[in-house]
Amino acid sequence: MDLGLSGRAAVVTGASRGIGLAIVRALTAEGVRVTGAARTVTPELKETGALVVEADLTTDEGATLLVERAVAELGDVDVLVNNVGGGDTFAVGGFLSADDAMWRNAFDRNFFSAVRVTRAAMPSLLRRRGTVINISSVVARAPGAGTVDYSVPKAALTALGKALDEEFGPRGVRTTTVSPGPVRTAFWDALATAYGTDAAVLLTGIPASAGMTTGRVIEPEEVADLVAFLASDRARSVAGSDHLLDGGALKVAS
Repeated sequence: MDLGLSGRAAVVTGASRGIGLAIVRALTAEGVRVTGAARTVTPELKETGALVVEADLTTDEGATLLVERAVAELGDVDVLVNNVGGGDTFAVGGFLSADDAMWRNAFDRNFFSAVRVTRAAMPSLLRRRGTVINISSVVARAPGAGTVDYSVPKAALTALGKALDEEFGPRGVRTTTVSPGPVRTAFWDALATAYGTDAAVLLTGIPASAGMTTGRVIEPEEVADLVAFLASDRARSVAGSDHLLDGGALKVAS
């Protein structure tokens, strides 16, 4: 299927690995001119041929730098994918185990990074009548005690997507959200470390413990394919919605 994306310009955050890297690869394969942002640039990201910008999106300066570089070198932004997120520490002991510093870190990575970059990119997106795609998580709808400091910012990100579409949709900028379930990424390495176990062991048991009817962990490329579709004009009537890609884990009708 030709998505008609060739020649457009996109910004993808958290692009160095996992879902972000897969999105960069999917969009470049469609002929999109991609700016990939990462706090730590990997060889794999450089190999995509994307314009690579090293930026810390937990700061206003990092977000502004990213958008300014993208617009200066590739032109106005047609597609913004707010993918940066995750974390290094998690409140595995539940709510009382998370102090203020952990909450601030979690919100900076998983919510405010998207706020900052979207705010910086919106003038450009309005000129191009572009689209914003936020990568949230199934835990935004089904939060658990072990990752409360991750699921709550993701819930805020999902709400932000709807609010952005309500405000900017009538002005030509669509916003949608993708909420994956367990995806095979380095996120599980960090979570396994927090729980004191091995990532491979943790991932093996995830499909059953999460109730995934597919019986398998999701691959980053599956998320990337959905993002590419949502970025295209074939999805021009898809607006303000949150798209689950969770292998059947969530049992409540959405």
